[in-house]
Amino acid sequence: MTLARIASATWLCLAIAAAAPVAAQTSAADAASAALAAPAPTEQVAAEPRPDDSAAARNKSQPGNNAPVWRAVRDSGEPGKSGTVNVPGAEQGVLIQPTVAYPGVRPNNAGEAWRQVRNRWLIPYGGALLLITLLALALFYWRRGALGHSHNDGRPAVERFTPLERAAHWTNAAAFVVLGVSGVVMAFGKFFLLPVIGGTLFGWLAYALKTAHNFAGPMFAVSLTVVVLIFVKDNIANGADFNWLAKAGGMLGHQVPSHRFNAAEKGIFWWGMTIPGLLMVASGLVLDKLLPMTYLRGDMQIALMVHICAAVVMLVMLIGHIYMGTVGVNGALKGMRTGWVDAAWAAEHHLLWFNDVRAGKIAANRSGVAPPDGTGVAPGADAPLPAVPRA
Repeated sequence: MTLARIASATWLCLAIAAAAPVAAQTSAADAASAALAAPAPTEQVAAEPRPDDSAAARNKSQPGNNAPVWRAVRDSGEPGKSGTVNVPGAEQGVLIQPTVAYPGVRPNNAGEAWRQVRNRWLIPYGGALLLITLLALALFYWRRGALGHSHNDGRPAVERFTPLERAAHWTNAAAFVVLGVSGVVMAFGKFFLLPVIGGTLFGWLAYALKTAHNFAGPMFAVSLTVVVLIFVKDNIANGADFNWLAKAGGMLGHQVPSHRFNAAEKGIFWWGMTIPGLLMVASGLVLDKLLPMTYLRGDMQIALMVHICAAVVMLVMLIGHIYMGTVGVNGALKGMRTGWVDAAWAAEHHLLWFNDVRAGKIAANRSGVAPPDGTGVAPGADAPLPAVPRA
C-alpha cells in the first residue's frame, strides 16, 4: 500500500515537470503576439516657446521661465495692456509706466525719465543758479555798496505804500520765506545739511519743514492773489521803462527817472512773482491733490517738475528783490516798513512818480493815516511838499 502511494506521487511530479515548459512557451508566445499587435509609442517633443506665450503655456514649454509675467509687468502702462486687479482706482493695474521722452534725457519709462530729469538737471543746475545768484550779489555789494544818496531819514513826505499794501506784501513775504527755506532743505538739504547734522535730526527737520510747506502754501496763494490785484495797475510797462533799461537803471551812473516802480521792479513783479507764483500755486494744488480731477503718476511727475522750475526762477528773482529792498538801496526797507519816504528819496529814485504827486495827480497820503513822524498830522493831497534838495 505504501509503495503504491509513493509511485503515484512520483508520477504526479513527473507530469507537472513535463507540463511547465509547455506553459511557459505558450505564455511567451502570447506576450510576443500582444507586443506585435500594440501600436508603437510616439516620442514626446516639447513645444517651442513663442513671444506671445501665456505664463501657463511657457511653464509647459520651458518650466521656470516666467518671461511672459515680466513682459506683462513692463507693458502694463501701455494702452489696453494694464493688469487685472480687484482694487479700485486709477492705474491700479499699471506696475511700470509707459515710455516717454522728456527734454534732456533719453526715452524711458515715465518714472525713470522723471528721476533723471530731477537728478541730472533740476537739482544740480537749480542749486548752481541759486549759489551763483548769492555770490554775484555779494560781489556787487562788496564793490558798489548800497545804491542811492538819500537814506530816507528826513520828514515823511509821500506815502509810498498804504497799510493794506504793506500787510499784503509782508504776509506774502512771510509765506514765501517759509516756502523757500523748506523747499531748499527738501531739495538740496541732503547735500549741505545731512552730512552736518546727521540722518536722525535731518529726518525730523525735513518732516517738520514739509508740514510747514503744506500749511504756508494756501497763505501764499491767497496773499499772492491780493498782491497781484493791488499792484498790477502800477506795473504796466511804459516808455520811461525802456529809457530806464537803455541806461541800465543808473547802475553805471546817475539814477534814471521812473514812475512808482522802475523797469526792474516791474520785471520782478511779472517774471519773478506773478507768473512763476501762479505756476507754483497751480502745481502745488495738483501735488496736494486739492483739485477735482483724477490724479495719475505722470501728471504728478510733470507737476513736480513745473513746481521746481518755477520755484528756482522765483527764488533767484526774489533774492535780488530782497537784496535791493534791504541792503542794496539806502532807505528802501524803511519805505516798506513804515510806508513813507521823504522828498529827497522819492525824487532820487522815482522822480516821475514824485512829480505826479507834487502836481496833485497822485495823493501824497492815499490812506489818510498819519505818517510816523511824531506830529500826528496826515497831510492831504494838496499839502505842500518839502523842496527837493539838489544833487
